[in-house]
Amino acid sequence: MYLKKVLLLTIIPLFFLGSCKEEKQIEKKPTEKEAVAKDSILTNKKKKKEEPFELTEENAIDFFFDYQKGLQENRIKVTTNHGEFIIELFDNVPYHKANFIYLTKQGYFDNTQFHRVVENFIIQGGNSDDQKTADKRGEIGRYLLPPDTRKGHKHHRGTVSMPSSEINNPHMLASPYEFFIVVTDPGSYHLDGDYTPFGRVISGMDVVDAINKQPVGKGDWPSQNVYIEKVEVLE
Repeated sequence: MYLKKVLLLTIIPLFFLGSCKEEKQIEKKPTEKEAVAKDSILTNKKKKKEEPFELTEENAIDFFFDYQKGLQENRIKVTTNHGEFIIELFDNVPYHKANFIYLTKQGYFDNTQFHRVVENFIIQGGNSDDQKTADKRGEIGRYLLPPDTRKGHKHHRGTVSMPSSEINNPHMLASPYEFFIVVTDPGSYHLDGDYTPFGRVISGMDVVDAINKQPVGKGDWPSQNVYIEKVEVLE
């Protein structure tokens, strides 16, 4: 009797152990269709993570509308190979302000140039003859900004404004990758109404004047490159 009980106690656990193994062995395998669907979902998730955001004519306004919400920063430091100056951005031109801050944080302006210098008029920056600048534009996207010229800002000396694109642009849409600074004293008011002022130089205007005095060649491009070494947002 005792021996029977021992045998039963030994066999019963072995029976359950065998049953568990069988259950594990007969787990349902996904069908080929299910496996393909799962792979497709994983691939799409991976693509979404890898694909960088690109600005376009269709999404730029919505993007900057959201981007400018809560922006507290309004000062930018521009370091050139002739010295540095500080720009204060206007709050009531939100798209242009947001655009300049966004491009600055993307590092777009770093290692670009003041590519157009017109004595006693303006210096214009944000472009370069370096392929890297064109590559950066391609990565960020192709888009223009609507002019915002009725906010009471005029093109006084030291005003930072955005030029319009020269390509297929009857509505004077602004070229977001470039900017110009007025050097004329007291200002260049014939520009009012056509271009969007979005800031002003509050420190280092002597550096702007020094750049404006550089000799130029064909197309108002400085004979010696004037580099924008770094542009950064000040907290």
